Amino acid sequence: MVKKAKAAGKLALAFAACSIWISGCSLLPEKQPEKIDPHQSVSVKDGAKQTAKAKKGQVLTELYLIDKYGYVVPQTIALPESKSIAKQALEYLVQDGPVSNLLPNGFRAVLPANTQLSVDVKDGLATVDFSGDFKDYQAHDEQKILESVTWTLTQFDSIQKVSLKMNGKKLKAMPVAGTPVSPDGLTREAGINTDTKYVADITNTHPVTVYYLAETGEQSYYVPVTKRVADSNKDDVAAAVEELVKGPSPGSHLVSGFMDDVKLKKQPEVANGKVTVDFNKEILGSLDKKMISNEVLDPLVLTLTEQKGIKSVAVEVDGSTKLVTEDGKSVSEPVTRPEKVNTGSF
Repeated sequence: MVKKAKAAGKLALAFAACSIWISGCSLLPEKQPEKIDPHQSVSVKDGAKQTAKAKKGQVLTELYLIDKYGYVVPQTIALPESKSIAKQALEYLVQDGPVSNLLPNGFRAVLPANTQLSVDVKDGLATVDFSGDFKDYQAHDEQKILESVTWTLTQFDSIQKVSLKMNGKKLKAMPVAGTPVSPDGLTREAGINTDTKYVADITNTHPVTVYYLAETGEQSYYVPVTKRVADSNKDDVAAAVEELVKGPSPGSHLVSGFMDDVKLKKQPEVANGKVTVDFNKEILGSLDKKMISNEVLDPLVLTLTEQKGIKSVAVEVDGSTKLVTEDGKSVSEPVTRPEKVNTGSF
């Protein structure tokens, strides 16, 4: 498969940047330390050799930018502290705006230059009112703008849905290509970077979002991709694992570390925010029989914790939890999602 050929040459570099962070350390800035609990879940620490850090007066924020392949991708950037962090996050999506000197190599902002905006948050709904400059974008960026705005805002716990206005008038459709805007509010359930290449009829399908890898120069980053799976498939955890194993579509510029013969030994179990997944030994690839590679563990955790209600992932191989990372650290406890994704400093 294409994904294997690409993975062979690229993943060693890609995941030299990605490691597993064990014990009770926190991904929050140092000014917010947490007590160390020897029984606390482990957590993925992704990113490049250098990682974004918030200095005093800054806060780490995910900005959904467009990469050189056209994907909408979260990049974590330290922004000045603000009383309106949601509004500020969108202002940093404006071309030629304050994000200009902070853009990672190969990335661009999504909102048209000179766009002014306001954000009102109430009862989980963020209403964004754009100025008339908002309509000055290319038609091929329209869906990307919807995804970027939605996913950037819904990273905040206080926001579940997004409504759009322009010059005070609610948008029922986008102003350039006419993409419909849901009257009930935009949510992550609509997906991101949706891939329907091998879906003949999406009528009886629903979305599942998985994470693959891309790279710019010597740096690698995770890309969320929404796949469509049959409604007859009632187990979205198993469906997501299957999509990770299938890998990205050929020609996508993305890679997957999962080999074709990886399978679940039994149905995943979800309880109290934790999902337990038991794999066959093939998930360990050619590594030590107890070692799970970062290029498998990290995207697995990001993918499964994207699903509603799942906060951590317990990984087993043939029923055993006695696994270690490439760094020799135990993965016997559930693995949690990092607070921010793609924290690499490009």
